[in-house]
Amino acid sequence: MESQNKASLPVMDGLERRVVASQSEGASTCDLLLRVLALVLTLAAAIVLGVDKQTKVVPIKIVDTLPAINLPVSAKWHYLSAFTYSVASNAIACSYAALSLVLAVSGKKGIMSIVIVLDLLMVAMLFSSNGAALAIGLMGYQGNSHVRWTKVCHVFGRFCNQVAVSISLSLLGSILFLLLVGITSLRLHKKSK
Repeated sequence: MESQNKASLPVMDGLERRVVASQSEGASTCDLLLRVLALVLTLAAAIVLGVDKQTKVVPIKIVDTLPAINLPVSAKWHYLSAFTYSVASNAIACSYAALSLVLAVSGKKGIMSIVIVLDLLMVAMLFSSNGAALAIGLMGYQGNSHVRWTKVCHVFGRFCNQVAVSISLSLLGSILFLLLVGITSLRLHKKSK
């Protein structure tokens, strides 16, 4: 009876052990790669929006009988709180990605549950800032006739294009953080079996 129990246990030879070890190394390599990409994308999103400003000379007509007055008007990212929130959240996510990259390289074993919670917080923060920035960006692109806000992207085209690029980069970064949450969750689930 005892010999049957020993025979039914799976035995790993050297090749199988190397395959299992390489699979876990592949997961950590994938994790590191995703963290580096998330760091780069959130850094780029923060920089692209953080340096975004444009000044145009706009004719403003005060009275219909008088000629228009040409005034320089500026559009800067910090004039809108949604863009400020987007720059700040991308900077926080970038800093966290750098910190989590250092922690992942150091190989601390008991930190994975904290990392998954912080990854999830980065996902929530980035998606909320992307939504806020996208809502204001669409307002600038389309305007809003109900509150009499006119379109501004036809005047500040470069500014709006940089906002769109920043939102796209930030969205890709948040998707990478979401993938990190999924990969880390799967890894923790497999370890618990």
